[in-house]
Amino acid sequence: MLELREWCANSGHKIIHEYVEHVSGKNGTDKRPAFAELFKDAHKRKFDMVLSWALDRFSREGMAETVMHLKRLTSYGVSFHSYTEPLISTDNDMVRDIIIAVMAALAKQESQRRSERTKAGMARVSSKGKHVGRPALDRELQEQISVRISNGATVYRVAKELGLDKNTVAKYAVSE
Repeated sequence: MLELREWCANSGHKIIHEYVEHVSGKNGTDKRPAFAELFKDAHKRKFDMVLSWALDRFSREGMAETVMHLKRLTSYGVSFHSYTEPLISTDNDMVRDIIIAVMAALAKQESQRRSERTKAGMARVSSKGKHVGRPALDRELQEQISVRISNGATVYRVAKELGLDKNTVAKYAVSE
């Protein structure tokens, strides 16, 4: 982001690498490749500070997990700074622990609220008799799945051959 790059330039910080994640911050390190790479590089001491747009862009896993990630960075000698939340800085231990705990809890709460709103919207649409979710596969494709599975093909193989997601194939393989 341009603003973060400008902040680094104005503050005299050299950008070593930009870790851009395309996976939700509520997923753990193992499901976020850029996040995992950030920690690997932090452990190797390739940099001494992480600058994030906001704490909820860093992690939405909840208070304990987020604080754990920040303490892990600290143990590597890496500080954390939030561009839009300047009070969130790991330079002051007391302020860090209090503010980060509150912000992490709020980020997790917002994620839960978003999920609840989505589910409520889906229930509302469903109660009106409308279909929620992806459309069902046509009957011919369902039959192809059934025949291939009954002939001994694996779900993965059928999915690959038909260009479908393995979970979709598994759904129709079980329902037949």
